[in-house]
Amino acid sequence: MSAHRRHPHRTTLTIAIAICLSAAFARPAAAQQSQTISDVLTFLMTNRTIATDDFVRDEQAAIATRNTISDLIVLELANMPSATAAGFTYRLDPTLGTVTRSSDSFGPIFTQRSLMAGRERASFGVSYRTTSYDSIDGRNLRDGTLLSTASVLRGESTPFDIETVSLRIRADTMTFTGSYGITDRLDISAGVPFVRLNLEGQRIDTYRGRTLLQARGSATAAGLGDVVLRTRYNVFSDGASGVSVGAEVRLPTGREEDLLGTGEYAFTPRLIGSYESARVGLHGELGYSIDPIADALSYAVAVTGVAAPRLTLIGELLGRRLDGIGQLVETTLPHPRLAGVDTIRLTGSGESTERLVLVTGFKWNVGSTWLMTASAMRTLTSVGLNAEWVPSITFDYWFGQ
Repeated sequence: MSAHRRHPHRTTLTIAIAICLSAAFARPAAAQQSQTISDVLTFLMTNRTIATDDFVRDEQAAIATRNTISDLIVLELANMPSATAAGFTYRLDPTLGTVTRSSDSFGPIFTQRSLMAGRERASFGVSYRTTSYDSIDGRNLRDGTLLSTASVLRGESTPFDIETVSLRIRADTMTFTGSYGITDRLDISAGVPFVRLNLEGQRIDTYRGRTLLQARGSATAAGLGDVVLRTRYNVFSDGASGVSVGAEVRLPTGREEDLLGTGEYAFTPRLIGSYESARVGLHGELGYSIDPIADALSYAVAVTGVAAPRLTLIGELLGRRLDGIGQLVETTLPHPRLAGVDTIRLTGSGESTERLVLVTGFKWNVGSTWLMTASAMRTLTSVGLNAEWVPSITFDYWFGQ
């Protein structure tokens, strides 16, 4: 038996050591500050040094990972729920001949309710939300453990050479909303978001405990996000309870290259139902988004309770099933030249994913027709781009009391 066959890993380790020694003297690359967020993300995901001798698979994996992360950021910003339910609702009391409140509840936060604001009732609001994403598909984004590429000796569990990426992604969103009741059964509304998105990251190569900074980059973008237009029509009503149908159109107004918008139109029809007693309400909605990036089935359930004449307590569960985005997965394949070595790559899958988000909050009638809404969201599932808690606050003013 030849010496090569008696020591199948010797040649492998010699080549690997030579690769790492050559990389050790390379200076880390840095992205230019003038680049877009999409450019920086691409740079961080593709600037690799592990020699796999399979450029096609390396490029495909890097592009798939970049696309998955980019799509998740864009969809998170474009579909981040905003307060849409009518806070103050009015109806004409025929016995009194005057307009009175049709519900003591101020309604849910993000789940729509069937009850309309009322004819010629208008509102204007502004909300602020800050989100610091810390995980993607159950993998930590910040601590440098997000694997990109690795080489491992077959039969061993720990790679001898591994490249990891750390990302810090923060989005601050201020959304201006407005609604108007055309009739007692039909209303329209709009949401205009302004987003500030910051991305910082670095790529590290670790060979048997020795760490080398390969690349770092950062970018910040601010501007108009994707504008949303909505309408609702009340099909059936019984007091504050009833059934409505709705539709939503998302306009591609955000800059696609900075991940502030999807660059595509999207349309979402919805079915909305509500049951309200004197103090407790149950609301639900079902919608399906026709979106070039990823079609989605969305659903929501909300429970509201009138704790005081000026205070409504709210709990909601928001769900969304995405088709076509998938999750980040690790794929292991044999190295094409080095015997006994496997290459691990992070790439994207095309499977459907489902997310659940818990929302708790309240609506407080600060005074007259001023309404303050405070809430906190927490993701219950690990798939997608997630933050531990997402706080938001909204102030609405209703005209024509």
